[in-house]
Amino acid sequence: MNFKPLKGLIAAPFTPMHANGDINPSLIPAYYQFLKRNKVTGAFICGSTGEGVSLTMQEKMHIAEAWADATKDDEHFKVMTLLGGTCIADCKVLAKHAESIGLYAVSFTAPSYFKPANAAILAEICKEIAIEVPNMPFYYYHIPVLTGANIAMIDLLKEVDGNIPNFAGIKYTHEDFMDFLSCMNFSSGKFDMLWGRDENMLSALVLGTKASVGSTFNYIAPLYNQLMEAFEENDLQKATALQQKSIDFIRLLGKYGGIATGKAYMKLVDFDFGGFRLPVKNMSATAFEDFSAEVANLDFKSFRSVN
Repeated sequence: MNFKPLKGLIAAPFTPMHANGDINPSLIPAYYQFLKRNKVTGAFICGSTGEGVSLTMQEKMHIAEAWADATKDDEHFKVMTLLGGTCIADCKVLAKHAESIGLYAVSFTAPSYFKPANAAILAEICKEIAIEVPNMPFYYYHIPVLTGANIAMIDLLKEVDGNIPNFAGIKYTHEDFMDFLSCMNFSSGKFDMLWGRDENMLSALVLGTKASVGSTFNYIAPLYNQLMEAFEENDLQKATALQQKSIDFIRLLGKYGGIATGKAYMKLVDFDFGGFRLPVKNMSATAFEDFSAEVANLDFKSFRSVN
């Protein structure tokens, strides 16, 4: 299967929620336009940031449909959905649904309960799902810190090469640069390697990646666009300073409770997407005041995505 490698910033969108925790797809058209204004080139929906593991199958379908409808006339904005990882049968259904509504690609991550023992078994699972949608690019989502599937991706590529025609590449959310570079160079760069750690994107650019997927691209996309521009102009001093600034913003995620802090950042760019579902803890009103002050002290106004 022929496909064009992805390029630029691919946001990992939050799933908009009502105050009662129900999904709110009505906000997605405005969300898409917001990302476009900030030079984001695509969306990786229903992933970690999008709470895919906390959504029902029907909810995932509704969110996917909203993104498909919002982007249907934009061939340059690529939407990929995470199918899940625990129930293979559900992943097949969601893959066929994604194809039917016209999404660009699908992605799958390793089962986190009954874990694959090795790369060969993981490749077998990928193949079983990918053959359901042979005309869609299929990406594996590598995030071992959450799945517990500590399998070298170079071994996975060796297993899938020539066996899964629509296997396009890997969303690589891990810190193993040795493995990542080996994947970049495998079979003369045959597979599309998407970097998934915002806090060290510069290091991945040095290794040659052309596309990154990240949650912070939602609210500080201009920072990363400047970082990529500085790197392309060989201004490493500026690029390094911008990477440090992104790290400063990312440190606040951990300080204020983790992944749910991302939705607090979105409030600062005028999007209220509600809270995260349990077991994720949401920020209190008092903590939000402290958080907002710290964000302002980092000169957020100079780097924030423009609404």
